[in-house]
Amino acid sequence: MKWYNLFIKYRFWLGVAALVGAVVVNILSGFWPAFVLYLAGAILIFTHFFVGPLRLIQEYLESGDFEGAEKVLASVWFPNLLYKPVRSVYYTLKGNLAMMKNDFDSAEIHMKKSLSLGSAVKEAEGANMLQLGMMAMQKGDMKTGESYIRQAIKAGIPDNDSAALAYLQMCQIMIQKREFRAAKDFFRKSKAQKPSQKQITDQIKQMEKYISRMPG
Repeated sequence: MKWYNLFIKYRFWLGVAALVGAVVVNILSGFWPAFVLYLAGAILIFTHFFVGPLRLIQEYLESGDFEGAEKVLASVWFPNLLYKPVRSVYYTLKGNLAMMKNDFDSAEIHMKKSLSLGSAVKEAEGANMLQLGMMAMQKGDMKTGESYIRQAIKAGIPDNDSAALAYLQMCQIMIQKREFRAAKDFFRKSKAQKPSQKQITDQIKQMEKYISRMPG
């Protein structure tokens, strides 16, 4: 599919070239011989702004080239012209990349923009809410953090590791609120996800030692 990625990458400039060619043909031969080029140019430029080049990001993310992914996002000159579901994905990606750079303020802004636009995939909303909840917890805002994490669980979280993290975070919140029965319930749900990420499994092991001594 490399040819298709190249097409997306240069779609705008192909559209400009088609319009320039259409003008030349129009001058030399009239409008109707140039019509196909006009139409092709208009479609290429329209889809560049309406759909965007976000498909190109997957390759960069899979290879860990976050700088390349940022360059693709930077090539979206007018995000507000993107089709609404695509715009939601655009802001989600902006938020994820900001989080990787520990720029939590920007990440929060982008995630909230994504949520305000909605998503065709409900689990994507859940993932965004979980991110916002974790950021709120890092800022010490437990009330907001709990609200977002509960909403994330309700919306659905797309992978077991993230779901386990959400339940584990809720377990810790319940412990702080001294609601030990609820904490144990969330802990069981976290373990039931059978996460594979070492950082999460280590947290579960540490929590298990504490849970066993907890009343309720």
